[in-house]
Amino acid sequence: MPVYTPPAWPAAVADTPATAVIDRAIADDRLSHSLLLHCEDLATLGAVAHAIAERLLNTPDASAHFPPDQHPDCFSLRPAGKMRQISAEATRQLIAKVQVSSTVSPRKVAIIHEADRMHVTAANVFLKTLEEPPPHTTLLLLTARPYALLPTIRSRVLLFRFAAPAEPVQAEGWSAWLDDYHALLGRLVTSAPDRRAAADFVFSCYGLVARFGTILDQATAGAWERQKSSLPADIGDEEKVAIETGLANGIRTRLFAEIERTTRAFALPRLCAGDGTTRRALTDAVDRLEHTVGLLRLNLNESVALEDFLLATLRFWSRR
Repeated sequence: MPVYTPPAWPAAVADTPATAVIDRAIADDRLSHSLLLHCEDLATLGAVAHAIAERLLNTPDASAHFPPDQHPDCFSLRPAGKMRQISAEATRQLIAKVQVSSTVSPRKVAIIHEADRMHVTAANVFLKTLEEPPPHTTLLLLTARPYALLPTIRSRVLLFRFAAPAEPVQAEGWSAWLDDYHALLGRLVTSAPDRRAAADFVFSCYGLVARFGTILDQATAGAWERQKSSLPADIGDEEKVAIETGLANGIRTRLFAEIERTTRAFALPRLCAGDGTTRRALTDAVDRLEHTVGLLRLNLNESVALEDFLLATLRFWSRR
């Protein structure tokens, strides 16, 4: 029998301790039946899940080999609809599939995308499967927010974290937006306070808000065009809506992360010079931005959230 050579891991996570542990556990047939895969980048998570599925399903013992998203023994569960929830009914359907004997491989794999989006009822239904997993089945739970899962689920899975930072957003006008935001901070800390300057700053903020919405829409549309052609053929319309919405939310989160990095980059030279006012402004700005991102997860409109942050920024950086 030929020696099985597993495919390469995604470049972002290759040669990491996590992948080494997983490879060794698979080789020794000691891999846990339930893994929680955590990474800030959902695309990286999906690639990692497929790499694990490849190793478990396409072995010499299998009667046929298929890519994971076409494999008859690999099943996926995704959020659906604009609310991007995983329903109890969809969860029950997945459980029914993994209870059936495998078709071409000695094992079965179930991939639960964005497991933190499970409705509470769905999570409780799934918990029973974690407590009594089907034989020869590996459950892969993917999430960027592991602590949004029920503690009872987290306690029954083996967690692997993959530190793969998302690539900077490549969107028309975004670099210029960040430059203008950086310049606004510079004017705030150097301009003498007066009513005319205050009005100019407010107008600048609203201009940034308007441009942000356009940039986000264009970036999302471009990313969706690239991604939808590679989706599995059996994905339904509700799942496509959820994927597109999740894509927009992911890009939005990355944009706000780059706003934070730009804020820190602006403050760094002044912090090195011992400027106490800058230290206070940076602390307040980062706290406010993190609070804003938290509100976005609760479906606050991004334009409202950015407006709130930028108007607060005027106060933080103009203090003397």
